[in-house]
This record gives sequence, structure tokens and C-alpha cells, in this order.
Amino acid sequence: MHVKRKKMDQAVYDYSLGMALVLMLFFAAYFLVGKTPDKPIYVTYVRSRRIMGVALLVLCANYSVHLFGDLRPLHPRAAILMNLSTYFLVYGLFSSALTMLLNRFYLTRRRFWRHMAHWGLFTAFASLVLTVLPPGAVQQAGLVCMALWLLLYGLRLARRLIRTYRRAVRLFDDTHSEHIAAYIRWMSVFTWWAVIYGVGCGLLTFLPDRYVFLWVLSSIPFYIYLFVSYMNYQLFYEQVESILEQENTIVPDAPDPATTPPDTPTYHADIEKRLAAWVGKRGYIRPGLTIEDVAGALGTNRTYLAAYIKSTYHMPFREWIAGLRVEYAKQMLVQHPEQTVAAASEASGFLSLSYFTKIFAEKEGCPPSKWRKSAGACGVAEGDTECI
Repeated sequence: MHVKRKKMDQAVYDYSLGMALVLMLFFAAYFLVGKTPDKPIYVTYVRSRRIMGVALLVLCANYSVHLFGDLRPLHPRAAILMNLSTYFLVYGLFSSALTMLLNRFYLTRRRFWRHMAHWGLFTAFASLVLTVLPPGAVQQAGLVCMALWLLLYGLRLARRLIRTYRRAVRLFDDTHSEHIAAYIRWMSVFTWWAVIYGVGCGLLTFLPDRYVFLWVLSSIPFYIYLFVSYMNYQLFYEQVESILEQENTIVPDAPDPATTPPDTPTYHADIEKRLAAWVGKRGYIRPGLTIEDVAGALGTNRTYLAAYIKSTYHMPFREWIAGLRVEYAKQMLVQHPEQTVAAASEASGFLSLSYFTKIFAEKEGCPPSKWRKSAGACGVAEGDTECI
């Protein structure tokens, strides 16, 4: 009975490895040779995708050895060493591929070889733990230390990627009226998912054999999400990368702290006057506005304008513009009951109805259609009402 149970467990493990292996080989092939638009701006995207493809091939090699060599049941120490070494290497490849999508200068030769040296050192220590330390409590303690090392390394890389992501979000919010950050949100979601999955990689070392297949199967939706995210991101990559390239070429003409008081900058009064006139002319309803556009219309410096908006309204450019557009949309919804919500959204400068609905609900506490009914029931001419 025990032998039969063991054979059944091994069969389930092999089937799960086979499923994951076929899927990952397909994803790796696409990342390496799949077509992309033939434009110079996609160079970084292609490099990122190829690095991700290499990472998947490394994992495929690991899965193949386990599947066809019966490594885990026949050579458990070698399996542990291979898993720890593989995951450490893949952590570096994954983080490099994703980070360079938001910072094309991230992956330098020096950083690459530093990753490789760190990987070699980790693998050497893991080998010593498994071959030199006596089996038992001492070796188990050594394996726990290696798993913690792996986890801390993964958390360090994840922290760097999340910081890069947040810097990009702040940049988009400070310079563009549209919700550009929505295009890169998948990186944040994937990073946190990868951290959870990475913890599972560390725990995998200590899992009983009959439960390992659960971890292998859990990797399938993980890699499917990665593949779909890269496919979708290709649609928006040019827009995102154009913004990043533009910001990298602009040298900010920042206010001089020696001549400008930090509490009340002298340029604020002038910007306040010009901005009030611009708002009065409803310049904010122009779709696709950037802070560069507004600064040009006001005849001022974009850095001055960004500093003024943040210090005066305590919010980034995107939120400030969205607030103005929502107020204008409220007037349209009340004054033109025959107009659809989609038409009011478009007339207010929003390019996306779903984004307009989300922002409207956040500010007013209910969707625009429900707000309109409340405004009509209350007979509010200016649209200044609360949702009932």
C-alpha cells in the first residue's frame, strides 16, 4: 500500500511538472523570438522580454532535470542545491527584466556581473552546507540560513523594483492628466505575487514530497499572468517609454533656493493669476493634457508650475486636473439631462469612461448616473449635491 501511494504521488508530481514545463517552454520561446513593432523605441522592451525568456529557460532546465532524472526521489541533496541555485539566479533575471522597463539604464555590465558573482557565492555556500555539514540538525540549520538568504535577496530586489515603479507613478501623475500609471500597475501586482511565490520557493526545500506538486501547479497561473501582462504592456509601452525618454532628456530649470524664499516663492503670485484665467477658459477639458502644455499656455516654467500645484493644492497634476474635469462634468450632467454619461465624460476631457466613473465615484461617493438622479431629485442647478 505504501509503495502504491508513493507511485501515485510521484505520478501526480510528474504530471504537474510536465504541464508547467510545456507551458513555460512556450512562453520562453515567445519572449525570445516573438515579433514586436520594428521601432527603435522598443529596443528596451525586447531586451527585457529576452531576459525574461532566459529566466524561463533556466526554470525549464530545472523542471526537466527533476522530471526526466527523478532528481528529488533519487538525489534529494542535489535537488535542494539545484532549486536554491536556480531560484537565486532567476530572482536576479526577473527583477532586471522588469526594472529595465521603467529604467532603461538599470542593467549595466557591472550590475549584471555583480548579480552573477552573488549567485556564484550563494551556490558555493549551499554546496558546502549540503556536502560538508553532517546530516541532521546542523545541516538543517544551514539549509534554513540558505533559505533566509534567498528570501532576503528576493525582498531586496523586489524593494528596488517597487521603488522604481513608485517613482514612475509619481512622474506620470505629476506631468500627465491621463492615468498613465494604470498601464504599469501589473508590475506592482506581479512583484508582490513574486514575493509570495518566492517565499514558497524557500519553503519548497522543506516540504514533504507528496505536497510539492501543489507548489508546481501554483506556478502555472503565475507564469500565465506574466505572459499576458507582457502581451498587454506591448500595446502601451510606446506611450510609457516616450514619457520616460522625454523626462530623461529634460534638464529641470528649478527655482534657485538662494533667491526664492522656501515658504512663499515669488513666482507663485504670477502663476496664480495666469492659472485662474486658464481655468476660467476651461483649458483643462482638452484631452491628453500634460504639464508641459499648461506651462506653455501660461508662459511659465513647468518646474515652477508643478511646484505651485503641489504646494497650493497638495496633490499631483493628474489629480488636480481630474478634480476640475469632474466639477465640469457635474455641471454638464445637471444642465444637459439629455446627454449621456459617456458624452459628459468625453466633453470634460476624459479619454476613458471607466476612469471617469472611478474618479467621479471617489470624489462624490457614487457613480455619475446615480449622482445625476440625486441632483435632479434635489433640484440642484449647479450640480452641488450629495448622493442619496
